[in-house]
Amino acid sequence: MKRFDINKYKIEFMGKFGIDFKQWMSPSIRDYYSLFIKNAHRNKGQILSYVKEYAVLKDGHSVKVAQKPVQLLPEARELFLSLQNQIGEEVHVGEWVTVSQQRIDQFADVTEDHQWLHNDVDRAKKDSPFKTTIAHGFLTLSLLPRLTDSVNPEKPLYPNSKMTVNYGLNQVRFPYPVKTGSVIRAHSRLIKVTPVKNGLEIEKEISVEIQNTRRPGCVAVSVVRVYF
Repeated sequence: MKRFDINKYKIEFMGKFGIDFKQWMSPSIRDYYSLFIKNAHRNKGQILSYVKEYAVLKDGHSVKVAQKPVQLLPEARELFLSLQNQIGEEVHVGEWVTVSQQRIDQFADVTEDHQWLHNDVDRAKKDSPFKTTIAHGFLTLSLLPRLTDSVNPEKPLYPNSKMTVNYGLNQVRFPYPVKTGSVIRAHSRLIKVTPVKNGLEIEKEISVEIQNTRRPGCVAVSVVRVYF
């Protein structure tokens, strides 16, 4: 059967039996299926890029298309080569920062998250297992730019770049609560550097150390893009 006929058969089959197929699923699997379809539709641009990457056929099988290498500017190439030698290493340890009740209250006002665990000092002394208020997990996360010195205009991490953009986070965990009055600092380990158009994508694992506490308050993989 020709490839075109197979594709046509698949389309007709899914159009005819798509609804029934969903009804055959158990409720739990049905929820995952609906979520998958929704995400597939939302990220169709990314999915299409994967299709294009494997679009060439050879003897009836798809093969990966060789992608055109990214051409780096001299400044970006210099930084890329420098960072390649540091992958796997701890590249930065920040200064200690105190997480005060005032800072926690201000964050609660901005985010409108006034749970008693964070803001009711008297109740926390009685009912909290920590016997004190604790910082919001997202407060700790929001402090990463400060803890990693990435927003200090006097000490730019990449002085030759035109712009540095927070591209996102690949993973975030809060292994231990940051109690009010705790002193914290960040340790950054470089894990990946990838050339992108007009710059580099840099991934770092950031661990937030709590003074005199064995477990970290936050562990996250930060992704930034540096443009030249």
